[in-house]
Amino acid sequence: MVEEGKYGDVRGINTHYHEDGNGEPILLIHGSGPGVSAWANWRLVFPILSKHYHLYAPDVVGFGYTERPTDAKYSIHIWADHMIDFIETVIKKDKVSIIGNSFGGAIALHIAKKRPDLVNKLILMGSMGTPHQIADGLDKVWGYTPSPEYMKNLIKIFAYDQSMSENGDLVQMRYESSIQPGFQEAFSSMFPEPRQQHVDAMALTEEELKAIDFPVLLVHGREDLVIPLDHTSLVLAKALPNAQLHTFPKCGHWVQIERYKEFAGQVIEFMNQK
Repeated sequence: MVEEGKYGDVRGINTHYHEDGNGEPILLIHGSGPGVSAWANWRLVFPILSKHYHLYAPDVVGFGYTERPTDAKYSIHIWADHMIDFIETVIKKDKVSIIGNSFGGAIALHIAKKRPDLVNKLILMGSMGTPHQIADGLDKVWGYTPSPEYMKNLIKIFAYDQSMSENGDLVQMRYESSIQPGFQEAFSSMFPEPRQQHVDAMALTEEELKAIDFPVLLVHGREDLVIPLDHTSLVLAKALPNAQLHTFPKCGHWVQIERYKEFAGQVIEFMNQK
């Protein structure tokens, strides 16, 4: 795989996505960091999981290389509806399993609420979707103003392994991604202050969560400073009727990067469960 994937018309939105593998379909939904894309989020697990499943990893509207409509008013409903439309127009299967990372986990939960007929299983990694006080780490992520130094400090927040912030290539790659034409303009419009309102808007009620009865795998880095474990996954584990929780020690918000082999193994084991 290379960074550039395919493009498809998803009900009027020119949508960039990566596709690989055969078998049961899985939709992978990325998080909401500055300069994020499906490729940046899933590049390490894609080669592993594509040996077992038919993977689709789109750039959600407003992110990556997907079109940014000039009149878009970004919200959890716009993002969830875009992914529902992607399932219906690109994947075209009766049901798909969904892997959602962070903000992508909240999107997955809203898809499950809106269109349960489309969902097989959910895998939620460092997921949002619960009412909680915004963490200082997430506030800094959403408040990003482009500079290599700010990106370096964000990587310190994202990763438990602090040496990752000293990787000049990683810092430069993520910084350069964040300043591509249109990227920061769209990103800064999504999560203006006060940023607590955006956490609240993504939250489902306890009753709504209890109605989501698909098998769910919750995965979380124990040292996550962006979406703390006790704010979300522990709450989801109690509310979702068929949820199981796996916590990775010595791991931050980037489970799919810091512990990508183990994470992929967890996904395969969960998907094989009947």
